[in-house]
Amino acid sequence: MRLKTMNNKKRFTVSSLSLAVSIALSGASISTQAMAEEETKLDNVEKIAVIGSRAAPRSVGDSPVPIDIIDSEDLRKNGSTDMIDMLVTSVPSFNSRAQPISDAATLVRPVNLRGLPSDSTLVLVNGKRRHRASVIAFQGGGINDGAQGPDISVIPGAALKQVEVLRDGASAQYGSDAIAGVMNFVLKDDAEGGSITVSQGEYYEGDGATTTIDGNIGLPLTDSGFVNISAQYKTADATSRSVQRPDAANLIEQGNTDVNDPAQVWGNPEIKDDYTVFVNSGFDINENVQLYAFGNLSSRDVVGGFYYRNPHNRGNVYSVDDGETLLVGAVNGDQSTCNVVPIPKVTDANGNTVDGNVLTSQAYLDMLADPNCFSMNQVRPGGYTPQFAGTVEDHSFFAGVKGDIGEWSYDASAGMGNNKSTFSLRNSLNPSLGLDTPTDFETGAYEQAETTVNIDFSRLFSIGSLEDISFATGFEWREESFEITQGEEASWIAGPYADQGFNIGSHGFKGFGPESAGKNSRNNIGVYADVEGYITDDWLLGVALRYEDFSTFGDTLDYKISTQYSATDFLSFRASHSTGFRAPTVGQENVVNTQTSIVNGDLIQTFIAPPTNPLAAFYGGEVLNPEESISYALGTVFEYENFFLTVDYYNIEVSGRIAQSSQITVEEEDYDELREAGVEHPELISAVTFYTNDFDTTTQGIDIVGSYEAAFLSGDANLSLAYGWTDTSVDKFDPDTTDEGKVRRLEDGIPAHRATFTWGQSWERLRTTLRANYFGEYYATHADDTTEWGSEVADAAVTIDLEVSYAVLDSLTFSVGANNIFDQEAHKLKDGTLGELGGVYYESGPFDYNGGFYYGRVNYTF
Repeated sequence: MRLKTMNNKKRFTVSSLSLAVSIALSGASISTQAMAEEETKLDNVEKIAVIGSRAAPRSVGDSPVPIDIIDSEDLRKNGSTDMIDMLVTSVPSFNSRAQPISDAATLVRPVNLRGLPSDSTLVLVNGKRRHRASVIAFQGGGINDGAQGPDISVIPGAALKQVEVLRDGASAQYGSDAIAGVMNFVLKDDAEGGSITVSQGEYYEGDGATTTIDGNIGLPLTDSGFVNISAQYKTADATSRSVQRPDAANLIEQGNTDVNDPAQVWGNPEIKDDYTVFVNSGFDINENVQLYAFGNLSSRDVVGGFYYRNPHNRGNVYSVDDGETLLVGAVNGDQSTCNVVPIPKVTDANGNTVDGNVLTSQAYLDMLADPNCFSMNQVRPGGYTPQFAGTVEDHSFFAGVKGDIGEWSYDASAGMGNNKSTFSLRNSLNPSLGLDTPTDFETGAYEQAETTVNIDFSRLFSIGSLEDISFATGFEWREESFEITQGEEASWIAGPYADQGFNIGSHGFKGFGPESAGKNSRNNIGVYADVEGYITDDWLLGVALRYEDFSTFGDTLDYKISTQYSATDFLSFRASHSTGFRAPTVGQENVVNTQTSIVNGDLIQTFIAPPTNPLAAFYGGEVLNPEESISYALGTVFEYENFFLTVDYYNIEVSGRIAQSSQITVEEEDYDELREAGVEHPELISAVTFYTNDFDTTTQGIDIVGSYEAAFLSGDANLSLAYGWTDTSVDKFDPDTTDEGKVRRLEDGIPAHRATFTWGQSWERLRTTLRANYFGEYYATHADDTTEWGSEVADAAVTIDLEVSYAVLDSLTFSVGANNIFDQEAHKLKDGTLGELGGVYYESGPFDYNGGFYYGRVNYTF
């Protein structure tokens, strides 16, 4: 086996390769002493990757597939302490969007790699599969609609040695979810030293103040091991980029004094008590046996906003469907005994007909005088804007043993992960309870739990003249479950006034009832074989094969072929071809929820049902099947002295892609059939959505990554470029479950062109980092509304980040900086939409719509 560096070539001995393979299989959880010895052998080799191959860890340039490696120092050169924001500026085809009003997606922000949803990227920690988040992104910006990926935001930068991003399909190597690629978060393994960092920042607008305190310490575990502990605590205030809604402003003008200004807030959620602790450890029993263990404990509280409910025209709460009269309930059940309350109309200064103040109308006052009659205006006379709150708790633990038996290396491990999101709703109503409704609700919880057992074996062997061929094989058993916990009764019950047309459950996010609560699980086994070796001194060839069998839908067999050819000492070519799959998550198969969406500027209540639920099945829902993919990649690597450049093209065809359907209107003529099928109160459900395998896509792109180091301005300069072009086309879809707007969001919802250029300059004690971020045109939507009213093509933009650091002492460094230092404004809503719902910017944009953010940071190392 050959490991190539920029300036020299080295061959692994059998003993050193054995240790390296052991590192790869265990996720680099080895003792500090062993690592130090290995680094001595591999002097001058930097940025060694563990993922992408089960042979020896190798440099990025020697990999037959594209890999980005971001070390912990690079991650910290960013004003944000959120791992997602750190990676967006470092990986060319990694994207994320803000989530101001997005139900549960406000709690766990979805991401995408190479134009595919977050659950198409496999996430590892120390080489072991990371569990999914319990949150499902029901409003995930098009690409991530319905995605259920891991929550990487709980991983603090202080805990990491480096992040490895494999930008290539790898299901044949690692199993489900690796269609887009693999991300491996490698934890620090120092047995001594540590650091403490305090950072504080806020937006130019004076809101969103964020405080982060993190620390890391390495401790020896006798002379043969280590315990490395990292912790982070963070708080972040909410932001508001809102204007008063015209309808709310009119109500105030007409004399309604119970309307807030602004009535609805578009902005980042408030984050409180956000803490996380990661522990990584290793211990050498002897020269041939090592133990390792790692895990985390994390929690955070998040409070975000929802849409404003107008007290005149919110159907099934305040008004009848036409919005011309109030919805009046009768205590005795006979609505005909209550007078109709029309919403008065007046002429404003511009000659437009607008709503008057119904609260002062004689019809409303007469209704109040009748003890048999009521309207929800009596509880919330100025309307209301629910607040969506949640507590996300996350923990994991993995332990294993690895070593050598003769010529074989082995790694056996077991681990578990759990993520629970407990939801609550504030300032809302259960209209069907009438005037007895509470206004705050505990709506229930989602919980994702996973258990994984692995055993891997590897060795080197020779065939004729071919030496040091790497062979690896292994077995994995995994069980995952998704549980829905029932909310308090008031959050889901159909109260006495449901039959009179009042909405059921806490409005905005209905609580989970007994029919929704329960636990569903599945298990699967996987077996793989992986062979890799040099056919000649310059030609590397690898083949992987994996078989998996799931208890719910059957089995799958996938393969991968990868190769690299070194044309010269400076230039090499690489390629790969693979098949892949992504199993539908247990959550996607069984989740139940109620979401509020915007269509043509109007709020509609949508019921999210399992695909086999009677309501979903009536409109086309079927049992989910795995996605299947075929990937091709071709690239080149050029490295000469201090210059490094990779150019990679990829093409990913996904068939039977799983996603949330578009909103399907529940038609009045279907009510009777739906009742016969077991659907209760279909007349109170505006639309239904469910998960379906209803479309095929082809995603292609080009990633360019380059870097150059040189002496400059009497110091050291490091220039780097990360550029990504991504293009997705929907090849086939079912128009009954996926509309044209959703198709366009899939194709154009993220910029086709993304680039980041970074100039790092350092002197003896002073260091500066200047970063330019380019975001190309994209299809912008407001509040997930893909109609002409709420969407358009948004302009390209450039943001500039700057950080300056000065080392006062060898161990003490002060840093100041700003993200989006010139306060580049996000794309504004077009005329006719601007301010209509209280918003100013399209929240679906690729960079932070809150504007410039400045910060300061103090770091102490010991």
